[in-house]
Amino acid sequence: VQLQASGGGLVQAGGSLRLSCVASGPTFNMYRMAWFRQAPGKEREFVAALRRSDRSTRYADSVKGRFTISGDNAKTTVYLQMNSLKPEDTALYYCAGGSGIEFGVIPIGVLQYNYWGQGTVVTVSS
Repeated sequence: VQLQASGGGLVQAGGSLRLSCVASGPTFNMYRMAWFRQAPGKEREFVAALRRSDRSTRYADSVKGRFTISGDNAKTTVYLQMNSLKPEDTALYYCAGGSGIEFGVIPIGVLQYNYWGQGTVVTVSS
């Protein structure tokens, strides 16, 4: 499975960006897709996730109400609509996919995702 993320850029605080992630290859066992981010000098952190079977979602508290994760009907593309951006949202954003079946709450740990894209940079100026 390959994941290709795009849509990053430079935006002023309060602005919006939409990230896209296209999955290719044998995606039949990729049960969830997610976005993580990593700011300079910090650990990679969970942002949002989407379970492909029922379209359920989960968000980090820091982005709730501002970011929305969604997917296309073919279930091969996931989007992250980011509104009301803040300087602290500046990071390298990674798209990830997980192949382990899970029920209930969507996992948010880095180790629970085994497919990773190359990342796209989001810079929010104050």
